[in-house]
Amino acid sequence: MRGSMRLLLMSGLLLAGTSTAALAQKRAARAPELAYSLTEGQNLNAFVRDGKVAAHLLLRNGNDPRVLVAFPAGNSGVGLWFQPLERPANWRLNQAPRPVTFADAKGRPLHGIESIATIDAPRLAPKQAVLSNVRFLRDYQSVGRFPAEVAAPVRIEGNRILYARDRVDGAPGYSLEIQVLSGRVDKGEIVAGANGRIQLRIVAATGDTPLTGLSKAELLNSKAAADPAARNALAFLSYREKFLAGSWRFDTYFGRDTLMSVRLLMPALKGAAVEAGLGAVLARLNPDGEVAHEEGLSEFALIDHAQHKQPGGAAATLDYGMIDDDYMLGPVSADYLLGSATRADAQTFLAKRIRSEANPAEAETAGTLLVRNLRYVIDQVSPFAQDPRWSNLVAIHKGRLTGQWRDSEEGLGRGRYPYDVNAVFVPAALESADKLLRAGLLDRYLTPDDRAALTRAHAIAATWRSNAPGLFAVETPGPEAAAQVRAYAARVGVPAAPALAALKGQPLRYHAIALDDHGKPVPIINSDEGFSLLFGHPDPADLQAYVGALARPFPAGLMTDIGLLVANPALASTEVQDRFTPAAYHGAVVWSWQQALFAAGLERQLARTDLPPATRAVLKDAQAKLWRAIQATRATQSSELWSWAFENGRYKVVAFGAGKADVDESNAAQLWSTVYLAVQPPKAAPAKKKR
Repeated sequence: MRGSMRLLLMSGLLLAGTSTAALAQKRAARAPELAYSLTEGQNLNAFVRDGKVAAHLLLRNGNDPRVLVAFPAGNSGVGLWFQPLERPANWRLNQAPRPVTFADAKGRPLHGIESIATIDAPRLAPKQAVLSNVRFLRDYQSVGRFPAEVAAPVRIEGNRILYARDRVDGAPGYSLEIQVLSGRVDKGEIVAGANGRIQLRIVAATGDTPLTGLSKAELLNSKAAADPAARNALAFLSYREKFLAGSWRFDTYFGRDTLMSVRLLMPALKGAAVEAGLGAVLARLNPDGEVAHEEGLSEFALIDHAQHKQPGGAAATLDYGMIDDDYMLGPVSADYLLGSATRADAQTFLAKRIRSEANPAEAETAGTLLVRNLRYVIDQVSPFAQDPRWSNLVAIHKGRLTGQWRDSEEGLGRGRYPYDVNAVFVPAALESADKLLRAGLLDRYLTPDDRAALTRAHAIAATWRSNAPGLFAVETPGPEAAAQVRAYAARVGVPAAPALAALKGQPLRYHAIALDDHGKPVPIINSDEGFSLLFGHPDPADLQAYVGALARPFPAGLMTDIGLLVANPALASTEVQDRFTPAAYHGAVVWSWQQALFAAGLERQLARTDLPPATRAVLKDAQAKLWRAIQATRATQSSELWSWAFENGRYKVVAFGAGKADVDESNAAQLWSTVYLAVQPPKAAPAKKKR
């Protein structure tokens, strides 16, 4: 069998001639750099990172069991799905994953884990194994398909079920060994022992190039919260080469996730970590200055290049389909370079040469790359500055339904011009260009044309700040809003009374989630106001109106007992409401980082000195409500998102992906859900001394 592991051969030799079990015991003599586990919904998750090994083991409980191991190296993974069970079964981890390194049949090192787990099922029938890039494992999990060229043959030896294959270009590939310790293999199926349980030894490994983890000394400063769960998740996702968006499903670079996480974590990050994040984004700019949304690595890149008849081999493929990240890079960079970094550190970073991920033979200074992005921003937004009409706003790319963080097909309600991009990020990017120019940090990297363009940024930003937000403003009259809230509450089975009491018969004002192809607002109450709080300078009256509206109880606003929802379709048609359910990825659900964004934004606005008492009171009230909800769901903070059910008069957290109607499942470790290490509850005001 091509690429079969050396441990499968008669010799049984591994590196240094030891077995995987012996090697695991040898490594276990010292604790790994990072090891932790957690259960979320139906998924039992165990993480380990040590030297060249980083892995996430997932054991799926319920009627559809699976064993899956994801590796940050190459965003690779191995998974074994079993046939559905008649009754739900649960896994128990007997031995946490231990790092192992062994040789494949050609003597090349594979890095992975060895673990032991038990499931209370009478029989497990393997349905499909996938050993490849995680993107192909995601495809199989969601739609049941993967490329034929990555199919892995099965080999059965006694009580061992073995899968192994080289990468499609012949490079070191992937392996999965399932050894039955309690029970037996019978005609390709695993049958429980007399106690009705199955115990398995799992050995999984990848041949893709390991990443270099950021050490504890490089990652967090003394301001970071003492939150073990968040610290563990961040450590697993942080590498010198890049930050990973989330595990198991996104163990690689995502531009938006990196930028927003770095910005929110910035008060708690050391400079090396901030620069690792910014450097990863700059390394993936295209020649025009656009920020890459996602990268395709290793076997995914090989197959993608072959399918499109393109050169490149295993070099990363880079997707530039999103638009919001293009306008995030400037503001986040400026916050670091003009904020927490010393001028000397800023100059050193900008002078650093960064190797291109698209063209590894090329390298340019960080300053040159940052200027390229700022020039791209100015070129794209100039038409609106000259003629501020809705049709000159920044639109998602033609032929797409996604373009910003709500990147599921229905996330923007089929809108084309996103609120956050146009009302917040464009003016923020322009203002960052102006600030960096005035500070003189970019002088070494500017051509005369660059300088002329950046000199216009201040005036262009003023036009956008004055005109763009109003195009998204919606005001629904009080009686109409009350009727729609009441009807929607009945549809989704939640009480209307608290929402109506908070509404008090007043008009409901909010910013639409987007404008459609005709410039009409898409009527979804949404959490993207948080971006304005963190990056913008709202008028006090607008602050009071829009923050107050979102802080109302759902479904008049977004607030619930278990968090701030990211979308509320109460004012939309029933057809649209059916696309924004608690089972939709960007529907009426809670995203952990969006709450953190709102909290950080409120703190920033409350630091202003120009707010009247009434506005400050509204912000304080919203802050208190938000932090009550955040602290009530502390156990889920490091998750990507969660859904809810309304039972016994209260909202209850439901793990996203646990329900049959859920369109996907949440990541157990999500980069931007670790931001509470920096975003912390407001400190209580000191008590006044008695006279």
